[in-house]
Amino acid sequence: MGGGHNVVTLYMLESNNLVTFEGLANSSSYHTFLLDEEKGRLIVGAKDHIFSFNLLNISKDYAQIPWPASPTRRDECKWAGKDLSRECSNFIKVLQPFNHTHLYVCGTGAFHPVCSYLEVGKKPEDSVFRLEPHIENGRGKSPYDPKLLTASMLIDRELYAGTSADFMGRDFAIFRTLGKHHPIRTEQHDSRWLNDPRFVGIHLIPESDNPEDDKMYLFFRENAMDGEHAGKATHARIGQLCKNDLGGHRSLVNKWTTFLKARLICSVPGSNGIDTHFDELQDVFLMSTKDPKSPIIYAIFTTSSNIFKGSAVCMYSMTDVRRVFLGPYAHRDGPNYQWVPFQGRVPYPRPGTCPSKTFGGFDTTKDLPDEVVTFARSHPAMFNPVYPINNRPIIVKTDVDYQFTQIVVDKVEAEDGQYDVMFIGTDMGTILKVVSIPRGSWHDLEEVLLEEMTVFREPTAITAMELSTKQQQLYLGSDIGVSQMPLHRCEVYGKACAECCLARDPYCAWDGTECSRYFPMAKRRTRRQDIRNGDPLTQCSDLQHHDELSGQATLLDKTVYGVENSSTFLECSPKSQRALTYWQYQRSTDDHARSNQGLLIRTLDKKDSGIYLCQAVEHGFMQTLLKVTLEVIDTERLEDLLHRDEEAAAGATAPDPLSPRETPNQKLWYRDFLSLVNHPTLNTMDEFCEQIWKRERKHRRQKAHLVQQVQLHQQQQQQQPKIVVIPHTHMHAQGLAAKWKHLQERQKGRNRRTHELERAPRSV
Repeated sequence: MGGGHNVVTLYMLESNNLVTFEGLANSSSYHTFLLDEEKGRLIVGAKDHIFSFNLLNISKDYAQIPWPASPTRRDECKWAGKDLSRECSNFIKVLQPFNHTHLYVCGTGAFHPVCSYLEVGKKPEDSVFRLEPHIENGRGKSPYDPKLLTASMLIDRELYAGTSADFMGRDFAIFRTLGKHHPIRTEQHDSRWLNDPRFVGIHLIPESDNPEDDKMYLFFRENAMDGEHAGKATHARIGQLCKNDLGGHRSLVNKWTTFLKARLICSVPGSNGIDTHFDELQDVFLMSTKDPKSPIIYAIFTTSSNIFKGSAVCMYSMTDVRRVFLGPYAHRDGPNYQWVPFQGRVPYPRPGTCPSKTFGGFDTTKDLPDEVVTFARSHPAMFNPVYPINNRPIIVKTDVDYQFTQIVVDKVEAEDGQYDVMFIGTDMGTILKVVSIPRGSWHDLEEVLLEEMTVFREPTAITAMELSTKQQQLYLGSDIGVSQMPLHRCEVYGKACAECCLARDPYCAWDGTECSRYFPMAKRRTRRQDIRNGDPLTQCSDLQHHDELSGQATLLDKTVYGVENSSTFLECSPKSQRALTYWQYQRSTDDHARSNQGLLIRTLDKKDSGIYLCQAVEHGFMQTLLKVTLEVIDTERLEDLLHRDEEAAAGATAPDPLSPRETPNQKLWYRDFLSLVNHPTLNTMDEFCEQIWKRERKHRRQKAHLVQQVQLHQQQQQQQPKIVVIPHTHMHAQGLAAKWKHLQERQKGRNRRTHELERAPRSV
């Protein structure tokens, strides 16, 4: 990675108000999070370590506990053929609250899973962070292989976990361990139950007002069952089981008797009747509602297709989930042994129903009739799938070079109602901030991309996310460290009322002087916000100063130099993701290619010199963002300038491309002008390099006063920045083409401030 890129990234990170824990030299894999808002701590499980971070600032006041695998276990792991540095360590996979003072923690233990208790104290002021010496067997709680995921939840001192239970990673199961009951699991070596699954999440959701009906819901992806799909395919699943399931009496002893699973569909209907399926379930987030029995399920999917790369977000309702689990069971029948809906008699009580006074009056699953347990054993899958709300994804991304990995959602109170704001992590270390806006009804949603932010100093997959509503902060985990970022950055939208209104960010409102945090309880007549429509004409038209409405006060004015017959790109990006840009200039020609990021002039002509205005239009509102003065230098004058350039190198006087019309403020710094030596008459790279080397040798022979003179020109340049366009050669054409393609691919990319940071000048 080049030094210039590092500088730009650093600048971006600082501007995003990020706080970053860079990680320890002897640790990695900061993947397991537990948010404790009461104690103001974020507990993080990593390779050979457990950390406790302060929610206010993760880079200050953090504690750590080393928990490496024993040397004996590491040696055994190595002898078994595993990678000593990447696999033969203790990767923390389980962090769950056990009681008021302790957490339950488990790790891979160098392919020998181990668990213990972590004392964290009862109150924040206790400042306790200590690992108990007692070590328990972690089989059925943590996977052996650190690459495998685990979904776990500890309730009433019982641990529910979806994980692998053997060294080879072949025996996957859903376990319940700890507690007073005998350990219980899914049926072993039966692909109808689980078929090479990867667990993503587990949640407790009440079924009724009776706690006996509480169910655990598991989210995972697995291989399609035999005969369910032509060829090998991945299916996303939601599984259910009763919290009070104790297994069967004669059959399914110490096995779940209430386990059922259904397929989660997230697809885009095609014009030819063929749906584009997103089946690789990556993450789920449950958004609570007024009814605890009916949270909204947000799920992230990617595609396993070899044809295209894409991601999607789908929403599901618990009403639809329960309807599927009350529908027909999947049954294999017929000459081709295909999966069909079961048409026969379903035994009573219906398999999958919890033993309670609500249904049937059975006290325990051990009292269930044999025919119920036998049917449950052979029919764990439902025939009908669960379709998303509105039967389609709410977000689809197929034209980008990243995929979604994590999601959290915040319910935000705005002037005109409540909105769900999604924070979506990617495998490139970026965060997308997206708001759902109802158009006609709640089932008809418009998704508005508010921001896209880089949160780590190098591309790395975001593997853990927690959102603190109390701190208004988002916490992110990856292989290389942990980052913390605010949920709102209202200042990036500018100070104009129109810009703040067009942003449509529920966290932000115009307060009379700038775009700032919106507080529902505040009573201010000057406050302006319109999330549903983003209409500045109605929100800001009564303002006295036209400049504040139009944004003219923030107009950028640039001068750009180009060389005749070369190419140039005039870059202009609006703050809003949804604005369309238009250019005003003297003449129209097919040689000008436009995008929402700028204007590309492929072959410059003297007639192209002049003033260009970039204007953004959104919701009928227009504002001028940028004024560019383009100066085109003809090639003959460039030859003269190059000769004068050599004289200047010896005489310590910086050349001026505008001579004899130059003004003091237009003088170019000598190092900037060096870029002009690569002009159309130089045919080969060798000539170009040789010319550069000659200049470098001359520079080394110059006297000390020349250095001072150059520094003087540098200061002048910093006072009046100019952009110099490198003349057109094969190398330059490739660079422009690459930049044009890059910007086109990111048509709906980042806000303008982020673009400016990415364009920060690199050292010559």
